[in-house]
Amino acid sequence: MPDTVLIVDDDEAVLTMLRKVMKSSGIDSEVARSGGEAIELAGRGHYDLMLLDVNMPGMDGFEVIQTLRGRGLKLPIIIVSGRKEDYDALYGLDIGADDYLTKPFNPVTLGAKVKALIRRSRGELNGGGSVIAAGPFRYDTSTLRFYKDGGEIVLSSKENAIMKLFLDNVNRIFTKDMIYDLVWGSAIVDENAIMVYINRLRQKIEEDPAKPAYIQTVRGLGYRFVV
Repeated sequence: MPDTVLIVDDDEAVLTMLRKVMKSSGIDSEVARSGGEAIELAGRGHYDLMLLDVNMPGMDGFEVIQTLRGRGLKLPIIIVSGRKEDYDALYGLDIGADDYLTKPFNPVTLGAKVKALIRRSRGELNGGGSVIAAGPFRYDTSTLRFYKDGGEIVLSSKENAIMKLFLDNVNRIFTKDMIYDLVWGSAIVDENAIMVYINRLRQKIEEDPAKPAYIQTVRGLGYRFVV
């Protein structure tokens, strides 16, 4: 069965976006629109992780964490907040959150973090459980490092996110709009940006970037990663 994440936020646009990110990562999700509802649902024990906003009317995210930890609930919690102050991050981690991400964030990186934290909470990071393998490529989801034939290839943040998306979806065709949505989220990106990043990735992973064997262009549609 797929893992299930409880998403807690009072902003419908954010809830929709986070649900799409989880779905693209093969994770089921349910939502809570207030701190009180989050506590009620989390107490039922049906979830593998919580994505939690801080700024909510009534009970805020910090109070949710304190309440759940006070009740002995060890559900992994990632705070996803628009508040960028270092104090908020340190405070959230100090009272029991497992990670703290600020908006805007990279959707693919968030999906990787969620999967890694769920595995870690189950003690599943030993062995190869945290490595995605496809052909000559390996991607360590716990360190976000990428390898070809055993040698590490250093990627930028966006290159990393696109490569992770491809490795999770070998042979699937992605349009430019799909890549924008999954990698950049709601950010406005120049229409040539995807082409630039695809070309950079080809330079790094292809034997002949002019005749790509791995990241293929599907004319009129988008791109497909094959191994």
